[in-house]
Amino acid sequence: MASTTISRIAGLALAGLLLSGAAIAAEEEPELLQRDWSFEGFFGTFDRPSAQRGLQVYREVCAGCHGLEYVAFRHLEALGFSEDQVRALAAEYTVTDGPDDFGEMFERAALPSDYFPSPYPNEQAARAANGGALPPDLSLLAKARADGSNYLYSILVGYEDPPPDAEERPGMHYNRFFPGQWIAMPPPLSEGIVEYADGTEATIVQMSVDVTTFLTWAAEPKLEERKQTGLKAMLFLIVFTGLLYATKRRIWAEAH
Repeated sequence: MASTTISRIAGLALAGLLLSGAAIAAEEEPELLQRDWSFEGFFGTFDRPSAQRGLQVYREVCAGCHGLEYVAFRHLEALGFSEDQVRALAAEYTVTDGPDDFGEMFERAALPSDYFPSPYPNEQAARAANGGALPPDLSLLAKARADGSNYLYSILVGYEDPPPDAEERPGMHYNRFFPGQWIAMPPPLSEGIVEYADGTEATIVQMSVDVTTFLTWAAEPKLEERKQTGLKAMLFLIVFTGLLYATKRRIWAEAH
């Protein structure tokens, strides 16, 4: 009897700890900002001008610290870039190739078939350049996080001065949407930091929307194709169901 009582008390205590932990986590992770993205919904598609601007933001602002490991230059044709544009863009990068006939690695201009090179030669170099923090690769970040697109957008626009009662953390920056509210990455965007090729005003909100659109595409470049396949499958099933019903009516007409 005593052991049963102790077990119940222990169980209640454990449940209390779990609930309190969940409450603390909820307090540390505020609700993300929500936007109506063009790619959401069954018929959603990527806003290609926005994604192209997002690529520019990535190249001019983010690429110094964050890689894009799973995106090849040739993939950019899906965003509306021509083969010549992709080839010219790739040639601006240098990649390591080899070994050559002498067993040595060498550097060459990137080709459309190459992937975006990492800004660092290895993880240790990345940590050393960022005070011990490892900048995440951005290729799949929009899918790796829950509600990834709104997460990325919220983080980018969420930098602000800490509240008066917040405990300062040297080397960290206050961001109200980051879990724990303190993040090692300084605010990456500022008004006009990028001069858009199409003349769009480069506000923090606009750049955040554009680079989020681009990174969402990078994480799931087949999104539109998958939706189109799903639509075709649904139409086929609707027609097929109608044919089956008509056949059933015809076969069993006399029996009825």
